[in-house]
Amino acid sequence: MTEMASWSELKSRSDDSEGRRRGYQDAKDAFELGARVRAERERLKLTQSELAAKMGTTQPTIARLEAGGVTPSLDTLHRAANALGLELVVDFREAASA
Repeated sequence: MTEMASWSELKSRSDDSEGRRRGYQDAKDAFELGARVRAERERLKLTQSELAAKMGTTQPTIARLEAGGVTPSLDTLHRAANALGLELVVDFREAASA
C-alpha cells in the first residue's frame, strides 16, 4: 500500500493564516474520517469497489472519501459503518483551549 502523508506533514506545507484555520479544520476532519474508512476497509481486505458495492455507491466516491476530498454526510458515514460492520458514534465534547 502507498504510504500517506500525515496531517501534520500536509499542514506544514501550507500557510497557516487566520483566515484559513476553519478550512484547515474542515479538511483535517475529512482527511481523518477518510483515513479511518481506508484503514477499516484494508483491515477487512476489501477493495474500494467491494466497499462501494456494499454501500450502494461507486469506487470513485470511495476514493474521494478515503482521500479526504469530500466531507461525508451522516448518511454516508452510516452506510460506511454498516458496510464495514461498525457502529457510527457521534459525540460532542468541550473544545480544547487554544
